[in-house]
Amino acid sequence: MARSHYWQLLPYLKPHRQSIAIALACTLGFTAFWPVLAWLAGQLTGLVAAGNMGQLVRVAGITTAAFLGQKIMQYGQDALMAKAALAITLDLRLATYAHLQTLSLSYFETAQTGDLSYRLTEDVDRIGEVVNKAFHDFLPSVLQLIVVLSYMVYLNWQLTLATLIIAPLMGVLIGWFGGQMLLFSRRSQNRVSDLASLLTEVFSGIRLVRAFAAEEYEIDRFRQEAERSRQAKYQAAWLKALQFPVVGFLYASSVIFLLVLGGWQISQRNLTGSEFVSYLAAVGFLIDPIAHVTDNYNEFKQGEASVDRIFELFAIQPAVVEQPTALTLPPVTGKVEYQNISFSYPASLKVGLATDSELEPPAPVLHQLNVLIYPGEMVALVGASGAGKTTLVNLLPRFYDPQAGQILVDGVDIRTVTLASLRHQIGIVPQETILFSGTIAQNIAFGQPQFDLATVEAAAKIANAHQFIRQFSQGYHTWVGERGVNLSGGQKQRLAIARAVLLNPRILILDEATSALDSESESLVQEALERLMQDRTVLIIAHRLATVRKANRILVLEKGEVVESGNHTELLGQGGRYARFYAQQFHGE
Repeated sequence: MARSHYWQLLPYLKPHRQSIAIALACTLGFTAFWPVLAWLAGQLTGLVAAGNMGQLVRVAGITTAAFLGQKIMQYGQDALMAKAALAITLDLRLATYAHLQTLSLSYFETAQTGDLSYRLTEDVDRIGEVVNKAFHDFLPSVLQLIVVLSYMVYLNWQLTLATLIIAPLMGVLIGWFGGQMLLFSRRSQNRVSDLASLLTEVFSGIRLVRAFAAEEYEIDRFRQEAERSRQAKYQAAWLKALQFPVVGFLYASSVIFLLVLGGWQISQRNLTGSEFVSYLAAVGFLIDPIAHVTDNYNEFKQGEASVDRIFELFAIQPAVVEQPTALTLPPVTGKVEYQNISFSYPASLKVGLATDSELEPPAPVLHQLNVLIYPGEMVALVGASGAGKTTLVNLLPRFYDPQAGQILVDGVDIRTVTLASLRHQIGIVPQETILFSGTIAQNIAFGQPQFDLATVEAAAKIANAHQFIRQFSQGYHTWVGERGVNLSGGQKQRLAIARAVLLNPRILILDEATSALDSESESLVQEALERLMQDRTVLIIAHRLATVRKANRILVLEKGEVVESGNHTELLGQGGRYARFYAQQFHGE
């Protein structure tokens, strides 16, 4: 675990330095009232004993005004720091989320979604609370200790020196408790992250759980994980429960010790009765700040674990990086060249590693692959699972970068252009359509905050989606549930096609998903796909014989290499790998 540094938060404090500065000014004003109030307490006691009502009323009025002034300062301190802390929390959360958006697919394929969600919510909130408490609670408490102790030294340095004999022991105890609290807090937060990850995993695959009647199995898994979380939380709670009685007893003992010493100082005429009352009032003013400093120290240690977890994410660097000198790719004709491409997926990536490019690669998926695709050509990729079909198409939009070779679009190396300009010219219709919570129109115009509804409707018509959309009472404004559960497979697929139509790309990547559809849906989707593919360069991971037959060229992949190339008739005539693959996969059609 990397050592935590709270100074890493400084860039997030700087934009709010004005609010923080005013809050600190209020803190200084708030602190300055403590010795004044302690002195006034002594004066009031003396006047009460003397029975001087006129003077007593005047001093009581001054004391009330002093309390009011202090509370006004406290309000300014707390309100301004809460405002700044919440703004810092928002900035940190947005920065973390934005950084995650830059990371490569290889990272998200191994990261736990529940853990990332916990970091973006609970960990960031905890850091915001620490920042708030540091300025509106911890710092005022420390200043109060300094000011009040200084006043106590002024009243009677011998008594104060004796009082502080016990301070080193308290410091050692607080330090030990804080170190243990950090250890237990990290363990507790990791357990909660594991629990959140389990929930995300199970709820995402709830159909599989039902299909395998695995409810009891999952309940048992959840019970075990929840018990680990409970144990970790209890360890932290137990330590906290032990700390306060120990520190509190030590403090109470010191107060009793004070009373005895104070009586002795009065007997020696080194202190008057009024001064001793002021001294005791000052001691009383130390109780809260000592408790707050102790409590805040523990919370800072808990927050330190959260800082570690957030900045671990910032330490992870993307494997696919846009060059500082990257140019905007102009509109292309759709010529694609793979030149001597070799690629291996990175090993399992875990949160906390500095970069996903430092990992030892496993066996290569693609070997010295060379492919040339002409503008407007429809190329089908066939081969057994693991042959490299998906990898081949995923390299084109730079979801990954090859370890060797280069990919050219219209003769331009794709690593020399901006990712946005490259990906805006490549449309993807995946095998499993991903829909987000939002309206149907927003899902079709995904990635476009502002869009023209008429254009969305035109894209939907091309995708054979307009008819079923109109059947909903709210039409294009119909809300799509999480993952589009209220839509059929064919409807979701047509929305994905409409999304690609609206993008109007020159290059199209299709991972056919018609095999799991009923005949009517398959016909509508196939018709929509044919419209979408017109006048575009198309790469298809083919699952259907009809698609293979229509392709201008078929590439047969085996163990990361193109072993055969040609159209359907040519490859059948050769009687090679494609002919065998056809007999196994397509002959039934």
